[in-house]
Amino acid sequence: MTSPVIHRVATLDLAVRPIAWSFAEERRTEIATHFAEKQRERPKIWNGRVLLGRDPVFAGDHFAATYFETDFASFLAWRDWGFPGPAVFNGFGMGALRASDGAFIMGEMAPHTANAGRVYFPSGTPDLDDVRDGVLDIPGSVIRELGEETGLTTTDYWIEPGWHCVVTGPTIAMLQVINLDMPGDEARARIEANLAREAEPELSAIHLVRATSDLRPSMPRFVTAFVEQQFAAR
Repeated sequence: MTSPVIHRVATLDLAVRPIAWSFAEERRTEIATHFAEKQRERPKIWNGRVLLGRDPVFAGDHFAATYFETDFASFLAWRDWGFPGPAVFNGFGMGALRASDGAFIMGEMAPHTANAGRVYFPSGTPDLDDVRDGVLDIPGSVIRELGEETGLTTTDYWIEPGWHCVVTGPTIAMLQVINLDMPGDEARARIEANLAREAEPELSAIHLVRATSDLRPSMPRFVTAFVEQQFAAR
């Protein structure tokens, strides 16, 4: 696996353009078969429209890339088959929830989701709801996903400026630190209470990370690399 590289940037420039993805077009039949198998395993997943990126450029404190629309089935096959074809990346925003006592807060994905059992910060694959005037609105995506997954609102936290872009092979996680006005145990209890009110929550458990010893294999490498850097800087 490629070692993670973390770029600290102040601005994002993510244009959305109509681009034909040869992988999705040339392997359509295989992709449909693969997605049908995944749906048999997890009937709740659906083939919506998502956005993937290409041509990433880090220049100084600026990150630019071009995004294009595709279907979730193609994205899932591309991911599961080891990211074949011309250079494309999965680039998404994450709200790195940090409690007032320094604990990071992550959610464990529920069994009915495509990433069941994985533990990470609130996030989601960008979709058409995240596009504003031809530009991918990652800051807006972070706030939306945070609210949907945890029930927290903008009155509960303050957002640090800038982004920690963690590059691990064909994945670019754009993390923004979200500082909560409450300690970790209180935040976990509040999020758990919100999940209990939902008929089918996206998260099945909430985890606190107070030290690197709390990191676990179910956390993606881009998450653990970010957390390790944060604790090392303290």
